[in-house]
Amino acid sequence: MKPAATPDANATATQREVDRLLAAYSESHRNPTNEVIHFVCVPVIVFTVLGLLWAAHPLAAVAGSVAALAYYCYLSLPFALGMLLMSSAMLGLLYLLPPASILPVAGTVFVLAWIGQFIGHKIEGKKPSFLDDLRFLLIGPLFVLSFLYRRLNLAW
Repeated sequence: MKPAATPDANATATQREVDRLLAAYSESHRNPTNEVIHFVCVPVIVFTVLGLLWAAHPLAAVAGSVAALAYYCYLSLPFALGMLLMSSAMLGLLYLLPPASILPVAGTVFVLAWIGQFIGHKIEGKKPSFLDDLRFLLIGPLFVLSFLYRRLNLAW
């Protein structure tokens, strides 16, 4: 049997998907130390994932970015624009790096950044959100971007 609707349930039902996902993600990211770790590690992980894809083939990194951007467009055009700028800068940097250095550096930094993430969650005392829903692997960058948007007073 479905529980009776409450004002909070109705607010959640009308809430945009991106806001609902960000709220759920933030539930396990309230500790200030964990937040700082995520502000550093999440963009680094995005860059290293693009680097690992780039090492396979540059078009794989572009395709991965386009796929993620399609999802971001579905969630929020302003967030998609921010992620387009970020991924373009990251892909540009990968283009400038010596090809032979990308795989070893991206692989090493990827592992270190994930260790940082898990340390943050140990400090937080909560498991990473993506263990419940893999979409949170794509929401993490929006969580970080949302802080920048709030600071710049940009709507998403």
